[in-house]
Amino acid sequence: MDLNIIVEQVKEIAKEAGEFIANEALKFKTNAIEYKDINNVVSYVDKEAENLIVTRLRAINPEISFITEEGTVATGDQNGLNWIIDPLDGTANFVHGLPHYSVSLALAEGKDVLIGVVYNICTYDMFWATKGGGAFRNDSAIKVSDNQSFGQSLFATGFPYYKFEEMEKYIQILESLMQKTHGLRRFGSAALDLAYVAAGMFDGFFEYNLNSWDMAAGVLLVTEAGGKVTDFSGGDNYLFGGDIIAGSAVQTELLAEIKRFW
Repeated sequence: MDLNIIVEQVKEIAKEAGEFIANEALKFKTNAIEYKDINNVVSYVDKEAENLIVTRLRAINPEISFITEEGTVATGDQNGLNWIIDPLDGTANFVHGLPHYSVSLALAEGKDVLIGVVYNICTYDMFWATKGGGAFRNDSAIKVSDNQSFGQSLFATGFPYYKFEEMEKYIQILESLMQKTHGLRRFGSAALDLAYVAAGMFDGFFEYNLNSWDMAAGVLLVTEAGGKVTDFSGGDNYLFGGDIIAGSAVQTELLAEIKRFW
């Protein structure tokens, strides 16, 4: 399997899906919103984009299974070789007309991510990586921030839409970080948050209650850009475990701060 050839195909697929989503954004009406839950929305755009992506990826190799957000195909074995797909990461932003959402595509064998592509639909930035091949923003190599100071760090996070019983601990983490760092940001697309960590814009990112399709591509971007990724306990069960801490040199301090409360 030549990852360098495949990643170029995946980038084109991400761009095609992104163009479809951008065109739909021009005419999207809020009455097309569907609800998985009160604060977990989806639309025909997510589903049609996923169908497009699945069709294109199958043409690359019909033997590879799928793990997808919208469940348009049967879910593959987590230990096998899978395309891990989020056709529209940041759906809530999309349906409200907030221009910050992405396509996230990854190829993984078990927990080992081989290819990661995150396409920022609104800025046309393509973040991509192959295992062992480095991370890139469009045609330029990217690296995580060289900031060594926890106090001078800027972190990204997300707000959960279920498991609210964990919120008290989470709010304690937010309160502590607000007082000890340059600040926190919540943009609403975990895939882009991770891409921005890889590009050195954020010093770190953390969130719980994520799925593999939210983070698979971004995880590879961060590690190939020289960063570190763990789960909330400091282990490696983030891809299918649901919680993640990714960052540059200050990732270890961020992990320690989160573990104080979690």
